Amino acid sequence: MSLRSRLELHFQFKYLGATWRTEILAGFTTFMTMAYIVFVNPSILHETGMPLGAVTAATCLAAAAGSLLMGTLANYPIALAPGMGLNAYFTYTVVKGMDVPWQTALGAVFLSGLAFLLLTLFGIRQLILAAIPPELYASVAAGVGLFIAFIGLRNAGIVTASQETVVTLGNLRDPHTLLAICGLFLMAGLLAWGVRAAMLIGILATTAVALALHAAHWAPQANYLRELPATALRLDVGSALHLGVAEIVFAFLFIDLFDNIGTLVAVGKKARLFDESNRIPRVNRVLLADAWATIFGSLTGTSTVVSYVESAAGVAAGGRTGVTAIVAGLLFLVALAVAPAVGAIPAAATAPALILVGSLMAGVVAEVQWSDPEIAIPAFLTMVTIPLSFSIANGLAFGFISWTVIKVLRGRFREVSWFVYLLTALFLLRFLYLKTG
Repeated sequence: MSLRSRLELHFQFKYLGATWRTEILAGFTTFMTMAYIVFVNPSILHETGMPLGAVTAATCLAAAAGSLLMGTLANYPIALAPGMGLNAYFTYTVVKGMDVPWQTALGAVFLSGLAFLLLTLFGIRQLILAAIPPELYASVAAGVGLFIAFIGLRNAGIVTASQETVVTLGNLRDPHTLLAICGLFLMAGLLAWGVRAAMLIGILATTAVALALHAAHWAPQANYLRELPATALRLDVGSALHLGVAEIVFAFLFIDLFDNIGTLVAVGKKARLFDESNRIPRVNRVLLADAWATIFGSLTGTSTVVSYVESAAGVAAGGRTGVTAIVAGLLFLVALAVAPAVGAIPAAATAPALILVGSLMAGVVAEVQWSDPEIAIPAFLTMVTIPLSFSIANGLAFGFISWTVIKVLRGRFREVSWFVYLLTALFLLRFLYLKTG
């Protein structure tokens, strides 16, 4: 048997209907929609006093390691990288707000990753995933789709913040917004024609136009890898073990835990990865990959590594196997060497892809039994809370709480397992105590 045949057998190409061309294309698409993290994450963590070049190298290495691990170990088209939201919590709440040294904060990230690993080995995370009512799966996927689309609309400048109405229509005459709208119609037209590489072509074409119009810039940078020792292995686990940091470790653990589970459910639903029993095969490997990625990220010098909802872009492009994640991971390694080229991709190029991915994911909302209030109300609250609170974890919390409360009020409290009651209580405590998304 040839090497190619062995790889196709390992990644279940025949069973999943995958091809090398589609998987590689999907990996490129996923990377393109995630490429912003190479520059956004370092810019946020740099405010803690961490060296910019070192954090850039750590970001690329953590994203590469996590994605490669997910692809090879779990065989899923899900890419990983340092999480947005958690990096802001790391910087603004922990380091700047609590005056915790960034070395100690990295120690807390390491401890949360270790906790992920132990919870996975003891089967706790699998229990949490299994505890999500199957009726909420579609609403989680649709909510994540709306979340992705909202991010895309914001990044494109089509919607913007408003003091009077919370959000409002942006300036459609702005060159950046016009470019994003043109990219949106280009991708939509290609999708309508059935072009599998529609999003990748659209991103590259929009970037090319942006460069020609000087709306994007390519500036030479230093070799970031040489600066990595400034953050690598600089974490202070001893200080993080102090009682005062327990809340920080719990916050990293809790938020990442449910964000990852929500992402897994959403992407798995879109890629039709659930089996006949409505379960995700090899879920242990998925969760182990996520745990090890967070531990590795803390050792290199970055905040918590998570599964990325932008992986849905690769799934929409046809990605079905771990090859998609592996390609994205390899591209993060390439990005380490050619970071300026990655930085040249403007938000106007990636925002349309996110909008279209959101529209494609929202289609699963038809699977919700809207005629049954016991299902419809928790599903609706889950679906709308994810984008409106800007948090997958919050959406899952509202879904769990409303599901449990309605079952109790309906007199069907015996249908709710003890574990769901426990999770509901934890969600309530989270809202009362942590007050964070």
